[in-house]
Amino acid sequence: MARQAGVSTATVSRVVNNDHRISPATRQRVLDAVSLLNYKVNTVARSLKSKRTLSVGLIAPEIDNAFFMRVARGVEDRLGEEGYSMIVVNARESELREEAALELLLEKQVDGIIAIPSGNKGDHLALALQARVPLVLADRLVDNFTTDAVLVDNKDATCRAISRLAARGHRSFGFIGGQSHIFTARERYQGFMQALRDQGITPREEHILFGDFHIESGYRLMKDLMEQPDPPRTVMIANYFMHIGVIRYISFQRSMVPPDLYLAAFDNMEFSAVSNVPSLSIAQPIDQIGRHAAERVLQRIQGNTENWPWIERLPTEEITYNDPSNDGS
Repeated sequence: MARQAGVSTATVSRVVNNDHRISPATRQRVLDAVSLLNYKVNTVARSLKSKRTLSVGLIAPEIDNAFFMRVARGVEDRLGEEGYSMIVVNARESELREEAALELLLEKQVDGIIAIPSGNKGDHLALALQARVPLVLADRLVDNFTTDAVLVDNKDATCRAISRLAARGHRSFGFIGGQSHIFTARERYQGFMQALRDQGITPREEHILFGDFHIESGYRLMKDLMEQPDPPRTVMIANYFMHIGVIRYISFQRSMVPPDLYLAAFDNMEFSAVSNVPSLSIAQPIDQIGRHAAERVLQRIQGNTENWPWIERLPTEEITYNDPSNDGS
């Protein structure tokens, strides 16, 4: 192949291994030779020589969760640009399964790991660092464990959204949240309560309800709120799937819903605009969470040890639907 391309075997190796020092013209000559000769890279031999497998593991709490798979798509897109493959393992919302998934990926000798934690404990995640395998957390942090992470500022984003609504005259607030051991659920609740304190609003205890971040939980908790003698007029929903459950309840039980109901929700995805109830969604850059996590783990694999741990929080965006009072801010 080197003879066909008119270059040295070392240059062929650099092109195959995606070395950016090769000029575009030389790279193209080698790629043309690869195509002409139908060359296939021996990945086993290459990994033995380089001591890398060109693979990164992704541990997700649920593989049937559209949000996590959007993150995974961002990870895969960025890894693919550098010739890396992704191995996805499902933790099934279990810290024990998460630990087993981590051990499996280490046995497969992946070059790096990206984890979306299932809970708030991080002791088992130290296995990766002990094995000198770069580890980046995505979307969530865990207690008493330090490593690189890419997420959004859940607390401030929620606080800004609720403060905006309160400034426009909303005073009766309810909250449908997730389990407190999950980092994102905890931060969003803190942001909600901070906004009410800042605006001098005292929420009623019966208007603050917690579930498990799933559709059925959103439906049940919205039902509990709307069946109260004096239900809240503005309801903050802590994630996309509980928001779907809330919309489902409204669709089936419209007569139970106050005519001036307003929804606020974290996440903006396919069905966020389905309901005709006025609403505000906090949109996360989901694909970018994955891409940035992949970029960080690639840098660590390549030996960049600067600014460890690197905690990156990406910006969110507020999007309103069916809101005649929207002030455009």
